[in-house]
Amino acid sequence: MISRPDYVGRPRRLAVFRALNLGDMLCSMPAFKALRAAFPRSHIALIGLPSCAPLVKRNRDCIDEFLPFPGDAALPEQPVQYAAIAAFHRGLSIRSIDIVLQMHGSGLHSNRIVRAMPARRWAGFVPDPSMAQPGRLMPWPDDLPEAERYLALLRWLGMPADVEAKPSFPLIQDDLEEARDVMREHRLMADRMVVVHPGARLGSRRWPLLRYAQVAAALARDGWQVAVTGDASERRLGEELCDRAGAAVVDLSGHTSLGGLAALLQQSRLLICNDTGVSHVAAAVGARSVVIASGSDVRRWAPGDPQRHVVLHWDTPCRPCMHAECPYVHHPCARGISVERVLAQAKRSLQESGHERTCI
Repeated sequence: MISRPDYVGRPRRLAVFRALNLGDMLCSMPAFKALRAAFPRSHIALIGLPSCAPLVKRNRDCIDEFLPFPGDAALPEQPVQYAAIAAFHRGLSIRSIDIVLQMHGSGLHSNRIVRAMPARRWAGFVPDPSMAQPGRLMPWPDDLPEAERYLALLRWLGMPADVEAKPSFPLIQDDLEEARDVMREHRLMADRMVVVHPGARLGSRRWPLLRYAQVAAALARDGWQVAVTGDASERRLGEELCDRAGAAVVDLSGHTSLGGLAALLQQSRLLICNDTGVSHVAAAVGARSVVIASGSDVRRWAPGDPQRHVVLHWDTPCRPCMHAECPYVHHPCARGISVERVLAQAKRSLQESGHERTCI
């Protein structure tokens, strides 16, 4: 093993900067578990988006505290809360943080933010190999899957990081009870339930809604109970899908909490969704999925088990896409994936999940 400077040391208080959305956070949970294994007595805080607070509550074994990040003009994930910035920095100063780990991308914009935080030291990724420092600053490993790159960072910093690169979303009793109540209300049965989740934060990541409706209708005609899910902002999307499907499709959009949705996925036979956060929730709770990847970097974002989580994509020269909305009229990467292809894979996955349940 190459000897590296012990820059991180044994911090009493450690913070991780990762102000990203749910799917991104789920992919980094293995790194948090590795951090806890390396520093069992250290206080570990996450500096992140308020929307990820529920994830922190479920992973108290590796995250001690959540510190909401007020935003920055260079980061698109949330509007900047300018009135909260001063209080945020005062809070960090009061905590006397020994080191901040920058786990928010390559560092092109985030390193400036981390350097401004009141902490004794910082370490993390850098965008250019010429900026690398053994044991402290790691060149951004663009060729690794998302979960693996953060474990690679910890190894660069001198930690073993010998954990499985799998997302973590522990279910609590309230989640299970919510899912059970929803299934009872809508007469959904686990052995027949297929979840369809048509939403994604970026329009460029969404497979056409009409095609989702055609898939849902075909599965319903085959005798499957199709449940459409989404958060509160996606209710109109769910309503339109159900209207277009013209079949006995249950609309649950906006009617489940994140934990309730995760428990519902765990009970289902299959999830069909875009390449977005819910695909990583499914991977975390052990649900099978068919993921339609429009525009995203499949190498980076595909769930780890290709047998349980089949990713369908259509290669185009413009992948990976950096646009919120596709600049081309026909959205070629999305429309290149046919209804027939999705249905064929869904039927294969359902057959495999049936065999799996029979064997349990």
